[in-house]
Amino acid sequence: MPSKVFLIQSEGLGRGDDQLGTMLMANFLRLLGESKEKPETLVFWNTGVRLVCEDSHVLGHLKRLEEQGVEILACTTCLEYFELVDKLKVGKPTTMVKSIQSILNSEIVCL
Repeated sequence: MPSKVFLIQSEGLGRGDDQLGTMLMANFLRLLGESKEKPETLVFWNTGVRLVCEDSHVLGHLKRLEEQGVEILACTTCLEYFELVDKLKVGKPTTMVKSIQSILNSEIVCL
């Protein structure tokens, strides 16, 4: 079975109501941490990088996933764009080249 990479593109899950999307993302990440199966990597880009930074409402869930061996990567360009480079609290910055390599070598799930 190929490794899985989840691409997290925004702060919320799904389209529509932003408040509901935020609640769904928190619930998704919490339950993922409780799940027996996990992706190899979570890649955060666009506004999704806010989830791995200071004041994120899901930092606890993401730290738990990282402790369980899930690699957490945050797009460096996105961190720079949103002026969050110094606010990264979980995971590590990554380049687009590394993201592309992960995408080409894995089964991708876009969230």
